[in-house]
Amino acid sequence: MTKLTKRDKARTGDRKAVLPLSEAIRLVKANATAKFDESVEIAVNLGVDPRHADQQVRGVVALPSGTGRDVRVAVIARDPKAAEATAAGADIVGAEELVERIQGGFLDFDRVIATPDMMALVGRLGKVLGPRGLMPNPRVGTVTPNVGQAVKDAKSGSIEFRVEKAGIVHAGIGKASFTEEAITANVRAIVEAISKAKPSGAKGTYIKRISLSSTMGPGVKVDTSSLSA
Repeated sequence: MTKLTKRDKARTGDRKAVLPLSEAIRLVKANATAKFDESVEIAVNLGVDPRHADQQVRGVVALPSGTGRDVRVAVIARDPKAAEATAAGADIVGAEELVERIQGGFLDFDRVIATPDMMALVGRLGKVLGPRGLMPNPRVGTVTPNVGQAVKDAKSGSIEFRVEKAGIVHAGIGKASFTEEAITANVRAIVEAISKAKPSGAKGTYIKRISLSSTMGPGVKVDTSSLSA
């Protein structure tokens, strides 16, 4: 039998219960008892098989309440576009030299943005950035001539989401210190974005299950029908 820790014993709620969104958020906040401000994460189980090209789910969403964390943005651009990215608040900006650093193992960033003219260079980074979900892609706005706006969006709470092999989308959507209203707004925003990204090959029930959790807390199941209330 697994021995419960003090934190486990202090947690409240029935882990098998499926709760309305408002109650689920309250429980997640109550169970975030670590000594740091835990992140709040969402897991959306989808009725897709990502092995098929027509069942891929990927997109970007601007969280209305932000993420509560500092997003480190790298921009691959030259000359005026590099200056535009720097002015917008990008953390790392460069061209060939930045590509070489990344190829050498430098990964101190959370988002990579590139201008279209740099994609011949960026293509070399597929094996490094692809498995980490960091490869720039025009579908999610990370390959764009408007790098200044893309950097501002990333810094203000715009996040990418992508379905994993098991058919689940995981994403960080805020902090436990956020108000219930702020977390609710972020949950609704990402679920709506995932709904809009429904692929043509998806059959049957698309959004099957949703759960919320904090970094150190247990998952709390959300009644999907409560999101339309």
